Amino acid sequence: MSIKVSFIGLGVMGFPMAGHLQKAGYEVTVYNRTTQKAQDWVTQFGGQYATTPKAAVTGSEMVFMCVGNDDDLRSVVYGEDGVLAGMSAGSVLIDHTTTSAKVAREVGERCTALDIAFLDAPVSGGQAGAENGVLTIMVGGEEKTFAKVQPVMDAFARFSQLLGPIGSGQLCKMVNQICIAGVVQGLAEGLHFAKKAGLDGEKVIETISKGAAGSWQMENRYKTMLAGEYEFGFAVDWMRKDLGIALDEARSNGATLSLTALVDQYYSDVQSIGGGRFDTSSLLARLDAIHEKK
Repeated sequence: MSIKVSFIGLGVMGFPMAGHLQKAGYEVTVYNRTTQKAQDWVTQFGGQYATTPKAAVTGSEMVFMCVGNDDDLRSVVYGEDGVLAGMSAGSVLIDHTTTSAKVAREVGERCTALDIAFLDAPVSGGQAGAENGVLTIMVGGEEKTFAKVQPVMDAFARFSQLLGPIGSGQLCKMVNQICIAGVVQGLAEGLHFAKKAGLDGEKVIETISKGAAGSWQMENRYKTMLAGEYEFGFAVDWMRKDLGIALDEARSNGATLSLTALVDQYYSDVQSIGGGRFDTSSLLARLDAIHEKK
């Protein structure tokens, strides 16, 4: 008999992630705030949809979530129609949303009181990673819960790792976003410099990507950056949300994130030129805009 699972949140990440679970043979029920999106998912993948989080999770052994932020998470988890109102003792709640570690621990405590296991499990890999089923998952929680859930997450993940107790997954995701911010800014400045120096950007990247300067961002984003196209990944608005979470945590734990704070401000500049929905490589658009004003 197949495992009955639920998926809450069918955005650009959740829609394909839930689809991979259905294609892997799990019995999937989905919920999305916009019902039409849930209906579209059922049309494409099969399975079932429900009109409340509570109804979607009733009878499921595992419930996966991927929503927007801390407030979105609370809105689907709590309340008389929330996820916890429908889950049974002994089931598992897995949250793939990128949130604060604080809200992960808060939800974990509420789950413990109901004898529900909880994992905070943010993902990396973007929309393409979700669609291709090759996400990286950073997990916080108990080892026995992770061991139970990992084979199911393999439906949409290339790699998953338990980092420590609840909240550790979110902390690791903060590290992930901190590292990406610095790399993308460096790539943007490098391409900007190459253009100003009169170099052929394609040849430059073809050369330096073979050495120590190479990165995933360079390999996957340099062509679209050179073309001034920024519709290929994680949006600036969401990156600023994630960096804000990391900066808040740093103020709490005493970490110094001077570069992250600077790049966050640069993303604010991108928003101010209308690039809130651009992908994160649009830091180059900021430099181009500055040059055009001169």
